[in-house]
Amino acid sequence: MRVAFQGEPGAYSEQALFEYFGAVESAPCETFEAVFEAVATGACERGLIPIENSLAGSIHQNYDLLLRHNLHVVGEYQLRVRHCLIAMPGAALSAIQKAISHPQALAQCASYLKRRGIQPEPVYDTAGSVKLLKESGARDTAAIASRRAAELYGMQILEEGIEDNAENYTRFLALSQTAVHPDGEAKTSIVFTLKNQPGALFKALSVFALREIDLTKIESRPLQGKPWEYLFYVDFSGAAHEESSQRALDQLGEYALMLRTLGSYARHRGD
Repeated sequence: MRVAFQGEPGAYSEQALFEYFGAVESAPCETFEAVFEAVATGACERGLIPIENSLAGSIHQNYDLLLRHNLHVVGEYQLRVRHCLIAMPGAALSAIQKAISHPQALAQCASYLKRRGIQPEPVYDTAGSVKLLKESGARDTAAIASRRAAELYGMQILEEGIEDNAENYTRFLALSQTAVHPDGEAKTSIVFTLKNQPGALFKALSVFALREIDLTKIESRPLQGKPWEYLFYVDFSGAAHEESSQRALDQLGEYALMLRTLGSYARHRGD
């Protein structure tokens, strides 16, 4: 199987890809849009995208791309993100004056960097920062990325687990052209729009409450082309083909101007 992800080889998305899918061929893509296109055109059988981080919140661009493309969510995976301070082989920790990485990774290690007196400098990607460092050969600079990135580029890990908060998880969604019907514990992702009138959202969410269906995620996004109107993305426990879920979705369809099921998939509980 060939699986698309965004980033350089060694990125956290690639790590999640191998942990979730196992022995597959990874296909690096420059953008999230390119991941969706790779799956939509059949260049890759699956794609894996980050959708939210436990510290930084949602990746809004990917919510918009889910609506724009006719793909199905077929799985989820929660990756524990462990940042490493990575340097040229033989470089000393005491010599490091600057750290390069993706802005989010730098922010997640801000207290560590301040304590060490290391100046942060943002670049386009975590694994890409390791690649840039190796190309430069700078011995007073470190990169912040994954252990896999360090191993892939033959670099030295000075310290591991340098993130300020250990509860650092990224949730990924697996994409496919075809839907799946999961057995056992499942989740379903949907998106809908409503009339802008009193009680509309209350009525929409009550279809789940009346059937004791747990909502695990609610996200609103602007409806493009219609200022001050919104899309609502909801994840709920259960598969769409189950009777209680079907009845809830049927009733929601009576209120919603638009309703689309993005996919049902096996639930991942993480660590």
